Amino acid sequence: MKPKILVASLIAAGVIAAGAGYEKYDSSVFSPALAASAPAMPASAQPAAVPIAKPAVAALPDFTGIVAQNGAAVVNISVTNKAEKVADFSGMPNLDPNDPFFQFFRQFKMQPQRQMPTHGVGSGFIVSADGIILTNAHVVDGASNVTVKLTDKREFEAKVVGVDKASDIAVLKIKAGNLPVLKLDPADDVKVGEWVVAIGSPFGFENSVTSGIVSAKSRTLPDESYVPFIQTDVAVNPGNSGGPLLNMKGEVIGINSQIYSRSGGYQGISFAIPIDVALHVKDELLQHGHVTRGRLGVTIQNVNQALADSFGLQKPAGALVSSVEKDSPAAKAGLMTGDVILRYNGKDIASSSDLPMLVSNAAPGSTARLDVMRDGKSRSVDVTVGENKNAKVAAADVADQGHGRLGVAVRPLNRDEQKEAGVSGGVIVDNATGPAANAGIQPGDMILSLNGTPIKSPEQLKELVAKAGKHVALLVQRDAAKMFVPVDLG
Repeated sequence: MKPKILVASLIAAGVIAAGAGYEKYDSSVFSPALAASAPAMPASAQPAAVPIAKPAVAALPDFTGIVAQNGAAVVNISVTNKAEKVADFSGMPNLDPNDPFFQFFRQFKMQPQRQMPTHGVGSGFIVSADGIILTNAHVVDGASNVTVKLTDKREFEAKVVGVDKASDIAVLKIKAGNLPVLKLDPADDVKVGEWVVAIGSPFGFENSVTSGIVSAKSRTLPDESYVPFIQTDVAVNPGNSGGPLLNMKGEVIGINSQIYSRSGGYQGISFAIPIDVALHVKDELLQHGHVTRGRLGVTIQNVNQALADSFGLQKPAGALVSSVEKDSPAAKAGLMTGDVILRYNGKDIASSSDLPMLVSNAAPGSTARLDVMRDGKSRSVDVTVGENKNAKVAAADVADQGHGRLGVAVRPLNRDEQKEAGVSGGVIVDNATGPAANAGIQPGDMILSLNGTPIKSPEQLKELVAKAGKHVALLVQRDAAKMFVPVDLG
């Protein structure tokens, strides 16, 4: 089964193999002139031989033990998907599709529809001796039949216990006992730069082993709302999906899930779901048949240096609240647009991507304490966590500024526009140039506040911009999405 593919415009990376070694220096090697003039030293005057330590040679990691110990617990997954209707051309003459007569027969010869099932292949691994297997949700999505093949060639029809598309995790069960099991490492102690190993079935080649290093942690991908992916340079290809990512102790630290590619194949960047995320989902699926997640009801975005300057933060950190849903847990607790969430139940929020995972793992009905920065002052807000929906990480894809110092021409919203947008104030951008255009502000954007002060009129916006420092943070609404946009006024 294909791993999920994030299409990006990237320069294909070449692979460079680096071999470790050393140079040997021989003290008898001189220039010819120097060697001829060197007088002979009597044997009795020869200095005692001093052993010369050889330079240390860096050894490459050996994965043989890891594979021998864990390979038997990695399985091949074959999937038959629901049949699709395709045209039956079995009664046509054996013509080349490029032959003009091929199109003639195709159009005028009656062709019945027939059912053609599709097939896929993926990977998985055993986490319980009684037959519980973890894999990706996209491997078994829509499957009418799932077959699990072990390394000893035994095959079992698997039952799909549960699927969670939000995390891309699925749990399978086969009727077997005393099976080999992989060790898991849910401690979240993965280090960037450490060696890791992937075992799976790329292109159907069962129990293939690839290796690399951890490139980064806690990656937030465009199509995901909360999974903090592990980024590696391990070769992952179609069929690797659902297979384990192991550390040098032979413990599973993640499930290979996605690649970053513009060609559809591996290009040096792959992503794995952390095993602690997968285990939480597994337990929920086994106990309840579905995954229950916490919810605050906010849209958040990352804090860069410009926003940190605008909100009076000592450093770029935390999750900036760009909107609060009406009647949501966050709204009932008094959380406000413009608040910067710095800690969740005492855990620092270094980046906005840290918050959604913490919230989603919280039990609905539990109380969470948020340490927030509001108007330059820190305060604590207690929130009763809601259920089902995940906090979304906003993407910084809009910006704002205006004519004059800001670079925008604006006008007040009329009553119909305010009603349609669900706002009581704000101004709408008619034209954007200069700093505003550079920041991404477009005609039609609504500017709702500047550095937390609600905007009621174009005149007020102009006055606030005139008094502002080098940076301002504008709350902008485009369609139904709101976001704070840092603007460098120069």
